[in-house]
Amino acid sequence: MRLVRVLAPILTMSRGWPGHRRMLLVACGLVAVPCAASAAPPPVTFADIVERVAPAVVNISTTKAAPQGETPDFPFPEPPPGSPFEDFFREFFDRDRMPEQMPRRQSSLGSGFVVDAEGFVVTNNHVIAEADEIQVVFSDDRTYEAELIGRDSKTDLALLKIEGDAPFPAVTFANSDSVRVGDWVIAIGNPFGLGSTVTAGIISARSRDIRAGPYDDFLQVDAPINRGNSGGPSFNLDGEVIGINTAIFSPSGGNVGIGFAIPSNLALPVIESLKEDGRVKRGWLGVRIQTVTDEIAESLGLEEAEGALVASVTPGGPAEVAKIEPGDVILEFDRKTIDRMRGLPRIVAETPIGKEVEVAIWRRGEEQTVEVTLGELPEEDELAALTEQGADTPSSAEIGSLGVTVATLNEELRTRFELGQDVNGVVIVDVLEGSPAGSGDDRLRPGDVIVEVGQEEVNSPPEVQAKVNQAQQEDKKSVLLLIDRQGDLRFVALRLPEAGGSE
Repeated sequence: MRLVRVLAPILTMSRGWPGHRRMLLVACGLVAVPCAASAAPPPVTFADIVERVAPAVVNISTTKAAPQGETPDFPFPEPPPGSPFEDFFREFFDRDRMPEQMPRRQSSLGSGFVVDAEGFVVTNNHVIAEADEIQVVFSDDRTYEAELIGRDSKTDLALLKIEGDAPFPAVTFANSDSVRVGDWVIAIGNPFGLGSTVTAGIISARSRDIRAGPYDDFLQVDAPINRGNSGGPSFNLDGEVIGINTAIFSPSGGNVGIGFAIPSNLALPVIESLKEDGRVKRGWLGVRIQTVTDEIAESLGLEEAEGALVASVTPGGPAEVAKIEPGDVILEFDRKTIDRMRGLPRIVAETPIGKEVEVAIWRRGEEQTVEVTLGELPEEDELAALTEQGADTPSSAEIGSLGVTVATLNEELRTRFELGQDVNGVVIVDVLEGSPAGSGDDRLRPGDVIVEVGQEEVNSPPEVQAKVNQAQQEDKKSVLLLIDRQGDLRFVALRLPEAGGSE
């Protein structure tokens, strides 16, 4: 307000000035004008936050028996002969003792944090994998033997329990969906076994898929994270956990400014499930899906390349019961938009088992809605059976517009391409190099089996030829094929020649 009063005479005088001089005053900050609220300034220090939350961050020490004759893995490189650290390393790792004198043990170090004052501790699954003994060490050197409550390899999370003089110092989770790129983040962990260490940085990116598991949705952080930080927390400026540090991208093995944290909103349901049941229960739809490319979207009549394309349906699964078919594109699940394929597995997994949900699908040029009652995701070893029996009519055809030669499946072709009796469709026996089928990332190859053309099953070469011809007559730019490659089903959209081109 004082600034406005001081400048009032100047503003009055400036009414007669040329426009560019008035603009100069504004640009130089001499005139008070309404403006958007500026971002909060960075904190002068993180010390207050660290003092509050650091007591709940722990070191995780694990040991496991090493096979006889195998050299244990050490967290540091071996010092050169004559190094002043050589004696220390010998004593610390018992390098000079023989296997007869002591059992070989492998040790590893990681990080974790207390999430419940009763002694529940969260860390990464890979930190405690195959461990015989797990110890939780606080910053004041209090050490506790930990019990493994449960773990989840799909999200790389594990829950431990320690017993002692509760209550233990604990931290709380924040809503990671509210985190923005550019927000401050504070990481606390145990890098290189050095003990509790604090680093700070910002959120560099969201929703990173690093191919670590089916539910990848990592926060990318540039706060220095190194070996030993795994399982440690990343905090916001309110001292709440927004992520669990789990991986780094580095050609050298050290920090290069690219680390990844599991978002709290993904981790929290897993932790609660482990606490209640010792395992994670997830919703299950019973489909295999793939990305909707621009070519696939065009061939299906979709305006945009969005959703998740159903490549196959598990027999007896919830999707089959609800009449979802291969070739359907799932656009919405439980009223949540599926804008990209990899978003569907996480949404399904987080949906309560037994819940009846609405699924919006795109089928044969129009949107439909089906009701699905979710099941529970089966164990890894429960594999779906495939349908069997294929036609055995000996015939073949050259489909020039695609650049392939196809044949009806018979015993000789099944043997040549190692195809089981349960594989149905029309097998590709030759692919022309440079043709629509023989170029691009989705190129086909001999031994691939065409199961569907244009979302309709085919069992003979004439059927394939007829459906490709029909697509050309309808002036479609591409034709959609469902391909079975050694049991891996996927849709491939192949470009068709322009009208008037040679077939």
